[in-house]
Amino acid sequence: MNQDLSILHLVLHASVVVQAVMLLLIIISVASWAAIFRKLFALGTVKSLNDTFEREFWSGSSLNDLFAAATQNARVAGPMERIFASGMREFQKLRERRITDPATLMDAARRAMRASFQREMDVVETHLSFLASVGSVSPYVGLFGTVWGIMHAFTGLAALTQVTLATVAPGIAEALVATAIGLFAAIPAVVAYNRFARDIDRIAIRLETFIEEFSNILQRNVGAQSASGH
Repeated sequence: MNQDLSILHLVLHASVVVQAVMLLLIIISVASWAAIFRKLFALGTVKSLNDTFEREFWSGSSLNDLFAAATQNARVAGPMERIFASGMREFQKLRERRITDPATLMDAARRAMRASFQREMDVVETHLSFLASVGSVSPYVGLFGTVWGIMHAFTGLAALTQVTLATVAPGIAEALVATAIGLFAAIPAVVAYNRFARDIDRIAIRLETFIEEFSNILQRNVGAQSASGH
């Protein structure tokens, strides 16, 4: 009756298949935590860069100065600054070609900013699908290990003439450890996925709002220049 039912003992004495499942789940859990911290820092950096550029944008600096700075800092710029730069680049290209039609200018700038927006969102959403997969698949992998462990335990008990709780408990307990590890891998991934998905939605809304506001500014500039030209 004095059997060692500690977690370490159960893991070390589990069947090979259950141990393989446990090892797989531990690797998945470590990779999941690495993705969580990486995404946490990445989203924090994106928010900080967007805040900094938005303050500069509304501080009264000229669009040409902001565009020059954005071009110079292209490698370290945030999503909002890169979207701004893509819109200004397309706008200025058409102006250099002597295109003065307001509708053509605005349509080109908007399309450039929407394309840049899609690229930025693809980068921001990196590793999110991995967390979703971990959250949905890990419990089933753990359950497979548990089912296999219980089958293995009952197969071993078939050779015994007298079965007691003391003989059944270790096999069942080591099998249930697989489910516990599966939940340990899945729960943080699900929580992180929901948190990051909400944060990414906020970033997307903020960027789309900026595109609309910047488009309005460009449209006013085009309208003012057209009026002065007449």
